[in-house]
Amino acid sequence: MKRLRVIVLVHADLLPPESIKGMEEKEVERIKTEFDVADTLREMGHEVQVLGVSDDLSPIRSSLEGFEPHALFNLLMEFQDVGAYQAHVVSYLELLNVPFTGCNSLGIQLSRDKALAKKIMRFHRIPSARFAVFAKGRRVRVRRELRYPLIVKSVDEEASLGISQASVVSDEAKLRERVGFVHEKVGTAAIAEEYIEGREFTVSVIGNDRLTTFPTWELRFENLPEGSLPIATARAKWDLKYQRKVGIKTGAAEDLSPELQARIARITKRVYRVLELSGYARLDLRVTPEGHVYVIEANATPDISADEDFALSAKAAGLSYPQLLQRIAKLGMSYRPRWRLD
Repeated sequence: MKRLRVIVLVHADLLPPESIKGMEEKEVERIKTEFDVADTLREMGHEVQVLGVSDDLSPIRSSLEGFEPHALFNLLMEFQDVGAYQAHVVSYLELLNVPFTGCNSLGIQLSRDKALAKKIMRFHRIPSARFAVFAKGRRVRVRRELRYPLIVKSVDEEASLGISQASVVSDEAKLRERVGFVHEKVGTAAIAEEYIEGREFTVSVIGNDRLTTFPTWELRFENLPEGSLPIATARAKWDLKYQRKVGIKTGAAEDLSPELQARIARITKRVYRVLELSGYARLDLRVTPEGHVYVIEANATPDISADEDFALSAKAAGLSYPQLLQRIAKLGMSYRPRWRLD
């Protein structure tokens, strides 16, 4: 690919420095994705501008007029400090008719709403756990057909916000208590779904029309305290000391039969298509000891820093980090929403 002009769109609070040498580990982790993408694109020879946005979209239009980029590398996960608004930022990019990386606005909206995504998947007979949604300000009515234990989380927040060991409940009293916690502390509706016992996998997918799945990745807990469940809590995802303490590791899944691998890839691609995803995404799944595959959720905006699961699974498939970013940029430049006529 020729030398490109690229705008890397990030949150204003996450503008990456030119170098991370001498920075504390916690501070590096905070801006790791933004730094890795911008720094690698520059090393590849592309002309890169990093644009920080927080509560005003006008700088995007101004930068487009002055720089005329070939593509906008979208890493903006929220707008006006609201995660759900990321889809509206992408809608704005679509209105501007600028090529951008990542998922389209419809795919972000469908996948971010966990309840709606599950309804769509169940309509298409894609295996997922039974669930119930509890809106804020309404009486908690417990569906009797749900089987305990249940895991309770925010219906639309990402990054495991509000998820802890206490999120898995075994009776109605604990369910009501945890739903109240999500309403009060997270500030959103709550979703309770049947907890699936089994191995936790993620599958990274890339593509618009033709899809590629990277090797299935597994989340492992090697030293989990007695009585704790192997779930991806906020602490397990973001607390480096806790990760080391309980031996949380991720890596290529082992001992999967060819039939199971093929079934996982097939289900993953079906979810990607029915949720109207594009660019790249990551799917979270659970596989029971009996080999039944359940889709937990789809993440249309996964972390793509160089040492996170998406990039590592791409590397396991023979795609280096620069090659991955190049592929993502090319997909963004070639993507056309299905509602466009040209």
